[in-house]
Amino acid sequence: MPFISERAELMPASPIRRLFPLAQAAKARGTKVYHLNIGQPDLPTPEVGLEAVRQIDRKVLEYSPSDGYLSLRKKLVDYYEQYQIKLTPEDVIVTTGGSEAVLFAFMSCLNPGDEIIVPEPAYANYMAFAISAGATIRPVVSTIEQGFALPDVAEFEKLINPRTRGILICNPNNPTGYLYTRREMERIRDLVKKHDLFLFSDEVYREFIYTGSPYISACHLEGIEQNVVLIDSVSKRYSECGIRIGALITKNAAVREAVMKFCQARLSPPLLGQIVAEASIDAPRSYSTEVYEEYIERRKCLIDGLNRIPGVYSPIPMGAFYTVARLPVENSDDFCEWCLSDFEYEGETIMMAPASGFYSEPGYGRNEVRIAYVLKKEDLERALVILGEALKAYNSRNK
Repeated sequence: MPFISERAELMPASPIRRLFPLAQAAKARGTKVYHLNIGQPDLPTPEVGLEAVRQIDRKVLEYSPSDGYLSLRKKLVDYYEQYQIKLTPEDVIVTTGGSEAVLFAFMSCLNPGDEIIVPEPAYANYMAFAISAGATIRPVVSTIEQGFALPDVAEFEKLINPRTRGILICNPNNPTGYLYTRREMERIRDLVKKHDLFLFSDEVYREFIYTGSPYISACHLEGIEQNVVLIDSVSKRYSECGIRIGALITKNAAVREAVMKFCQARLSPPLLGQIVAEASIDAPRSYSTEVYEEYIERRKCLIDGLNRIPGVYSPIPMGAFYTVARLPVENSDDFCEWCLSDFEYEGETIMMAPASGFYSEPGYGRNEVRIAYVLKKEDLERALVILGEALKAYNSRNK
């Protein structure tokens, strides 16, 4: 029998999705599962986006341009203007979700054997995309004790070598909800400039910032305009994960030219998704305000509730809609599996993402989980009750 590739062997299973079969089995037994594991918002997609689907009147669902429709790219330029990010449509390439934007950025900017520095914990699929490109992630680990603040610049400097090609950040951060300060962003800028690195910046959660601190985009950093590759997506801000529309944004013409080769090889981004995304940009301000205020309430509900459970600790996330919480268990992978396979409380259980999958090196995050507060408050309150009962039952098994 032929062997599968070494690349496939190295590809990690998703910590967000790998427990899905256990969740399905629990549901088949009649157990209700509260999904705290995945950033799938339960809030409605903008009505203008849904209406755009209903109004489609085409005889042919054709290919779009490989870089996306010009009309969508123009609207995205207007959208970024409100964040003082000044672009032209040529700077924007529409991708099949933010995931493809990360993958194409790596494929275009990194050679096999190159290294990128990533503050961890980090979105698990970054590792998968790096493996796909033949590159290696070199982690700089932040800690829950420090609220997942950016580690000292000296920790980055230790990792920089002739193979280092870039730094990747997610701001606001998935999975921690941390928001990088202006000082931290300026430190990153100085490193990028000093060593002439790429700065890959995933900023898909910019709408969800819950502090008075300003949002500092990589595109705001002066002196490294040609080094920045910004990653974006409409999935979270419009609750449109399924339409698979993202964007890769850079002022570096050579990078855009390289990315376009990969875009042409995959032909085009989704036609229907672009129609929905373009319409959704015109959603009334009231839509974003209501969504934002709902997440503020959910965040308070979840973080207050977590920190009331004995032995549980979560820092207050300043952005996105995730938190990484420390639990009073030795192995959160085992605990999360057990919650789905062996536990229920009044016919219900919870599904969380073990945080070990958000670190590239073994041993980290062993007693941590990522929790997404994408459920309504009543469901979050119930999930917190179940978590408390699960921890009591789990830790009393061998007593």
